[in-house]
Amino acid sequence: MKHEIRRTAEKIAQRIDLIAPLVHRESAPLPPFRYQQLAGPEETPPLVPADAAQGETIRPPAYWGEPLADFVLRGAFEAPAGWEAGRPVALYLPIGETNDFSHPEALVYVDGDPLAACDRHHQEIRLPDRYRDGASHTLTLHGWMGWLLARPGERVLMQPCAVVQIDLPTRAFIATARVALGVAEQLEARDPARAQLLTALDEAFQALDTREPFGARFYASVPAAHDLLRDGIVAAGPALGVDLVATGHAHIDVAWLWPLAQTRRKTRRTFYNVLNLMEQFPDYHFSQSQAQLYAFVQEDDPALFAAVQQRAAEGRWEPIGGTWVEMDCNITGAESLARQFTLGQAFFREHFGAEAMAPVLWLPDVFGYAASLPQLIRQAGLRYFFTTKLSWNQYNRLPHESFWWQGIDGTRVLTHFGMAKENESPGFFSTYNSPARPTDVIGTWTNAAQKELSDAPWLLTFGYGDGGGGPTREMLENLREMKNFPATPRVHQRGAGDFFRTLEAQVGDRLPVWDGELYLEIHRGAYTTQGRTKRANRKSEFALHDAEFLAAWAARLDESYHYPTAQLRAAWQLVCLNQFHDIIPGSSIGPVYEEALAQYAEVQATAGDIRAEALAVLAEAAGGDLLLVNPTSFARRDLAFWDGELSADQHLARPDGTPVPTQATVGGVWIAAGELAPYSVTPLTVAEGAPPEASSPLSASATHLENAKVRVEFNAEGDIKRIYDKA
Repeated sequence: MKHEIRRTAEKIAQRIDLIAPLVHRESAPLPPFRYQQLAGPEETPPLVPADAAQGETIRPPAYWGEPLADFVLRGAFEAPAGWEAGRPVALYLPIGETNDFSHPEALVYVDGDPLAACDRHHQEIRLPDRYRDGASHTLTLHGWMGWLLARPGERVLMQPCAVVQIDLPTRAFIATARVALGVAEQLEARDPARAQLLTALDEAFQALDTREPFGARFYASVPAAHDLLRDGIVAAGPALGVDLVATGHAHIDVAWLWPLAQTRRKTRRTFYNVLNLMEQFPDYHFSQSQAQLYAFVQEDDPALFAAVQQRAAEGRWEPIGGTWVEMDCNITGAESLARQFTLGQAFFREHFGAEAMAPVLWLPDVFGYAASLPQLIRQAGLRYFFTTKLSWNQYNRLPHESFWWQGIDGTRVLTHFGMAKENESPGFFSTYNSPARPTDVIGTWTNAAQKELSDAPWLLTFGYGDGGGGPTREMLENLREMKNFPATPRVHQRGAGDFFRTLEAQVGDRLPVWDGELYLEIHRGAYTTQGRTKRANRKSEFALHDAEFLAAWAARLDESYHYPTAQLRAAWQLVCLNQFHDIIPGSSIGPVYEEALAQYAEVQATAGDIRAEALAVLAEAAGGDLLLVNPTSFARRDLAFWDGELSADQHLARPDGTPVPTQATVGGVWIAAGELAPYSVTPLTVAEGAPPEASSPLSASATHLENAKVRVEFNAEGDIKRIYDKA
C-alpha cells in the first residue's frame, strides 16, 4: 500500500529519466553536417569528397530531409585529448525519429571506413580507441530517410550531435533500475517480490546524490546506490523456475516498402550494428536467416562478410533458416520449394561450414505453411521449424507453442511458436521483433498455453526488424540483468539451434502432434494480388524445368556439351528471390513488381538460351528437321505449335515415315503428333509430297481449327492471346 500511496513506480521512472543524460559524462558538440540528397540507393556515396562544403548546412536542432530520400551527411569530429582515460568514447547521433521502423537510417563512416549504423533506435556508436587521438576525423553518414509517413514536405528533427564520454557505472546502475522497475510493474500487488523491488529502488535512489548542479557528487554516489539496489533485488526472491532462450535477430524483408537496392544497404547497416555491439557484450548471440542477404553482403562488402564468418566460427553468429529467402509457402511451386532449400543449404555450407549452421527452418513472418514442408525440411537436413505468424490468426488460436508438426507423408518436425506479445495488439498476437523488456520476458511465459511444460525452454527473438536494425544496447543490457532476476524467467543468450536441441531432449516425448497444414487466417488476398507477378513466376518455373531437362539430356548425349550449371543456379536464385513472402504474395510497393518482372524476363532469356543450345545438340544426335519435346512426367496428346511453314507439297513425318497431321494457321502450323511419352524427344522430318488424305485435316478433337475459319493472335511474349473465327 505504501508504494501505491507514494506512487513509487512513477517516481522512480521520472528519476531514471532525470539521470539518463548523465551517462554522457563529457560531451563535445559536432560541427554542423552538410546534407546532400542522392539519386537512389544504387548511387555510390561520396565518402570523402574534394569539396567538403558541398550541400545544405544543418544546424541542430533543425528539421531536414524528405520522405524516401537517399542522402549523405558529411561532417567531422575529434575526441578531446584531455578526457580521462579508461572511459569509452562514442558518437551520439540523434539525427531524427519517426513513428515507423528505424527511419531515418544511415551507415556511419569514419575517415572513409564503415563503423556501424545510426537510426532512431541506435543513436550511440562506440568508437575504437584509435580515434581517441585528439585529431580531426571525417564523419560521413550514408542513409535513407524512409517513409516518414510519406507526407509531402515532411521532415525529421535532428537534435544536437556530439562526441561523448560514457560513465559505465552510471549506465550499469540505470540498466539495473530499469529492469527492476519493469519487472515490478509486471507483478501483481499481492506478489511480495513487487514490494521488495520497489523498496530496493526507493532506497537506492535515496542514496543517489541528485542535487543540482550534477557533478562529482552524483558520480561518487552511484556505486553505493547500485550495491544497495542489487542487495534489495537479491532479497526479493528467486527467479521463476522457467528458462527462456534469447537470441538476437533482425527480420529484414528482402523487399516490401523498399526495393532490393535498399535492402542491400539495410543489410550492411544491420550487420555492422551487430558486430559493433558484439565488441561490447560478450554474451550477445545473433541469428540471421536468408542466404540471399549474405550473398548481397559478400558482393557489396567482402570485409564485412569475412567479419561475419569469423563471428560464426566463434559460435556467436548463427546462420539460420536453411533457405535462399524466407519464401512464401502457398503459391511457390513444389520444385521451387525444394530449390529454396538446396540453394540456401549449399550457400551456408560453402561459406560457414556445417558446424555453424542451425538446423532450423526459420519463417517467422510467412503467410501460412503447406503440409508438404515437414518432408522437405527433413530431406534438406533440417530438424526444426520456427514461426510466430500463426498467432495472428483472425479467429482461432493454435492450442500449442511447442509440438510435432506432421506432414502429408507422416514426417514430423519439432516446431515452436514465439510468444512475446506484440505491443498494443489484440488477442494473442506475438512478435519476432521483441524489444527484450521485462514485459516481453515475463509475457512470453504468461502468454504461453502449455504451462504444464514448465521444464521446457521458451524462445525469445529480440531486435528491431522488418526494416532491419537488429538488437540495441538497451536490449542487451536488459537481458544481462535478467539472467537470474526475481519473479522472472531465467534468461540465457544462446542460439535457436541450441534451444531446439534442449527442447527436444527435455520434453520431446511429451509434445502433441499437429497433422496437416498450418493455415494463417489473414492475408488471404496474397493468393490473387499482383497476378502478373504470379504468372511470371510460374512461367519461369516451367521454363527452367524444361531448360534443365533438355540440358541434362544434351549432356548425356554429347560429352563436349558444357552443362550450364552457373547460369541455371543464377536463374533459380532470381526465381527464389522473388518468392520472398512480401514479393510473390503481392504485399509490396509498385517498384518492387517492376523490378520483379524485369528479373523474370531475365530468367526467361536465360532459359531460352539454354534451351536453344541444348536443342541444337539434341537435333544433331536425333536427326530430323523438327523436334517435339515432352518435358513433363506424364504422356501428352495436346497440339503443338510450330512457327514455321509447310508448302502445299510437303508434310511432316515420324522417323518411321508415319505422316503427322498438321494445320496451317496464322503465324505457323499446328501439329497433332499423337501421344508423346513422358520426358521424350521425338524428331520429325519435312517430307516431300502432299500428306495422305487420312492425315489432314486435324483429328475431330481439333476440327474447330479448320484452315479457313481460324485466326490466332499472339501477345508480346509469344503466347496465344486468343483463337477466334475469321468470319
